Amino acid sequence: MSNNDFLDIEEIITTVMDCAAIVRKHLHAGYLEKIYEKALMIELNEAGLNAESQVDLDVSYKGETLGTFTVDILVEKRLVVELKATKEISPVHEMQVVNYLTTTGIDDGLIINFGNENSIQFRRKYRIYRPKGQKNS
Repeated sequence: MSNNDFLDIEEIITTVMDCAAIVRKHLHAGYLEKIYEKALMIELNEAGLNAESQVDLDVSYKGETLGTFTVDILVEKRLVVELKATKEISPVHEMQVVNYLTTTGIDDGLIINFGNENSIQFRRKYRIYRPKGQKNS
């Protein structure tokens, strides 16, 4: 059991967002997603979070493996992080993360978009639908 087993998911998400902001401070828009991923992994490691990059997940249907998803970053085995380097986060990106959450059984996901020229963008997603403003129970 690591020390981070006791971190609240909100603390994990806040730390990930803070680390992403540090990356964005040093690497503005225009880099490939892979560059942001490597930089974010450095920051997450320095923050003491257990993070894995490029995690393959099997997708099954009626007991048969259909293929795999590859999650950009899995933090503390409790948060799926999908990175983008595009102008805007789209509904397709959001559905991608929801599919990852459904496949893993993990409740929380975070999309981080480094590609917007004005600012970094964050979008939180949940495996189970929660109306706006509803907190975790």
